[in-house]
Amino acid sequence: LQYPSGSPPKVDKHSTGGIGDKVSLVLAPLLACGDVWVPMISGRGLGITGGTLDKLESIPGFNVNLDERRALQQLERIGVFMIGQTSDICPADKKLYALRDVTGTVPSQPLIVASIMSKKLAENLDCLVLDVKFGRGAFMKTRPQAEQLAASMTEVGELMGVRMSCLLSPMDEPLGRCVGNALEVAECVEILQGGGPADLIQLVLDLSEKVSSAPREQLAAWLQDGSAWRKFVQLVEAQNGDASALERMSKVHSAPVIHPFFAERSGTVSRLDAEAIGRASLLLGGGRQKADDHVDFAVGFSQLKKSGERVQKGEPLMLIHARDETNLESVLPLVRGGVEIT
Repeated sequence: LQYPSGSPPKVDKHSTGGIGDKVSLVLAPLLACGDVWVPMISGRGLGITGGTLDKLESIPGFNVNLDERRALQQLERIGVFMIGQTSDICPADKKLYALRDVTGTVPSQPLIVASIMSKKLAENLDCLVLDVKFGRGAFMKTRPQAEQLAASMTEVGELMGVRMSCLLSPMDEPLGRCVGNALEVAECVEILQGGGPADLIQLVLDLSEKVSSAPREQLAAWLQDGSAWRKFVQLVEAQNGDASALERMSKVHSAPVIHPFFAERSGTVSRLDAEAIGRASLLLGGGRQKADDHVDFAVGFSQLKKSGERVQKGEPLMLIHARDETNLESVLPLVRGGVEIT
C-alpha cells in the first residue's frame, strides 16, 4: 500500500489466533480514535480458531473485499479499514491459507510467519504489535514455542523497517465469555459501549498502548465515553454494513437451539479448556473443517463461566447455541471433558 506524504503513522496488531479472540474488532476502532491510521488486513477462521473476517461478515452487509483505492479513501476519511487479502494484496497468501487448512499444516511455524508477515508488510506499516498466544487453544502449545515464533516475526519485521513490539498471552481458556461469530460481535459491542469482560478489555488495552501515542488512561476513556463505539459504527457503515444490526446481533443470528449446560456439582471452576470449546464450536458449524465449508454465524457459546468463579450445582456454566438437537448432542462430550469444578 502507498500512502500520501505527510499522512499519520500507520499501525496495526496481529494475533496468532485463539478461542474467543475478538480483540481486533475493538482495537482497530479504538486506535483510530487517536492520531494514527489503522490499515488492517485480516484472515478467516483457520483450524479451531475463529477469523476476524468471519466475525465481521456476520454483520449484515459488511464488505471485507474493498479494492486498494476504496480502502485508502476510507483510511483518509475515518482512519481505519478492516479487509481481507485481495487479488492485488498478498494474492499468494490467499491460496496458501486455504491450502494449510486442508493439509494439516496450520501449526507450521515458517508458514505462520510467512502468512502473518506478508499481510502486515503489505500494509506498509510504521509500527506493529504482535499478540502471540500459547496454550491449549493456541497453535503454539508452550511458551518457548511462542517465544520462538515471536522472535522470528520480530526479526522479519525489523529487517523490513517496521517498529515491532510483542506480547505473549496465555490461551488455556477462551478470551471473554462468548465464542462464535455473531456472539463475539455482540460481546465487542458491549465493550465498545463501556461494558464487557475484564480479561478482554485488559488485553485490548495492553496491545493498544504499545502502538498508540495516547496513554492507557486515554484509551480506556475512549472505550467508556462512546468514542470507540462511534468509530466502529463509522467503520461498519463505511464498509456497507448495517450498523442498526449491531445492538441486536442475537436476533439477527439466532440459533434454533439454545441449551444451558449445567454444573453437575457446586464449587469453583478450575478449568475451562479453550481447545475443547474451540473444537466444539467447530463441530457446531462456527468454523471451517475444509476451506470451502459454510460458516454458521449463529452457533457457539455464550455466558461462559471462567476459572476461579464459584458455581452452584444446577447453575448454567454456559449457553450452547446449536443448529439442532443432533448438532447439540454431538458437542456435549467435548464440553463435559473441557470443564472441571473443584
